[in-house]
Amino acid sequence: MTLLLMAAGSGSRYGKLKQFDELGPKEEFLMEFAIYDAIKNDFEQIVVITKAENVTFLKDYLSERLPEHVKLDVLAQEITDLPSGVTFTGERKKPWGTAHAVWTARDVVKGPFVVINADDFYGQAAYKKAADFMKSDDSAYSLLGYTLKDTLSEHGSVSRGVCKVSGDNLVSVEERLKLVQKGDVVLDEDSELEFTGEEQASMNFWVCRPSIFDKIESEFRAFLKDEDRIANSELYLPFMVQEMLQAKEIEVKCIPSGGDWFGVTYASDKEKAMESLSSKTKQGQYVSPLWN
Repeated sequence: MTLLLMAAGSGSRYGKLKQFDELGPKEEFLMEFAIYDAIKNDFEQIVVITKAENVTFLKDYLSERLPEHVKLDVLAQEITDLPSGVTFTGERKKPWGTAHAVWTARDVVKGPFVVINADDFYGQAAYKKAADFMKSDDSAYSLLGYTLKDTLSEHGSVSRGVCKVSGDNLVSVEERLKLVQKGDVVLDEDSELEFTGEEQASMNFWVCRPSIFDKIESEFRAFLKDEDRIANSELYLPFMVQEMLQAKEIEVKCIPSGGDWFGVTYASDKEKAMESLSSKTKQGQYVSPLWN
C-alpha cells in the first residue's frame, strides 16, 4: 500500500510554504504525522509530489527519518511532464492541477494507494480505515469523508466538496466555494445554499487504483487541445474520479473517517494546529520526537 502526498502548492492564503512549516512539538512538518500514521497501518511506500526546487531537500529530510523498510519516492510536478507525443509551447506558471500531480507518480505506483494533501491532518482512524478497505476490496475506490461542520475555519470562508451519498456509495461531490458557519447552519455565501453541517465533506482523502492514471492521461490529452481550459483551468482529481463513477467504470465507497481533521488554510490557523499536535502527543497518540 502506498501513501501519495500532494505537496506542490504555494500556500497563497497562508503566506508561506505551509508544507514545510514546523508545527509539531519537535518542529516536525504536518506531513510527517500523516506518514507516521500510514506506516503504523502497514503502508510500505511513501510518494511525495512537490515542486522541482524542493525535491532534493525533501528527499534528504525524509530519508534521514523514515524506517529503512519504507520505500520513498519524491517527485517533481512539472509543466513539461506531458503525455507521449504531446507538446505544449505556451506559457503557464501554475501547475496542471491535482490530477496531474497524481499522474506524476504513474511510474512508481503499482498498487492501491491513498492520496492526501500534505498540509492537512486527517486523524489516525482514517489511515486504519483506508488500510482495512484496501486489504478487503481489490477493485473499488473510496473517499474518506469528514463531517462538514467540523471542517470549517474560524478565520474565513473555505471551499469544500459536499458529498451526496446513497447507503455507503458515493454519488457525487459538489464543490462549494465559500462555506461559513451561520448560526445553526453552514452557508455557502457563493450560492446562498444552506447545509445542516452533518453532511460528509471531501477533504481529498482518496483511495485510488492504478486505473486512474490512464483516465488522467486521456483527460489531459483532451485538456491540452482546449485553449480556454489551458488558460483558465486545471485538472482536478475529484473530477476524474466522478467522471469514472458516472460512466460506471468504477465503484466509489464513502467511508466516514471516524477521526478529526484540521488544516492550515490561513496563517491564523497555525496556532490551533500546533496546539492540537501538542495535545495529541501528550495524550500518547504520537511519540516525541516522532522519529527515533
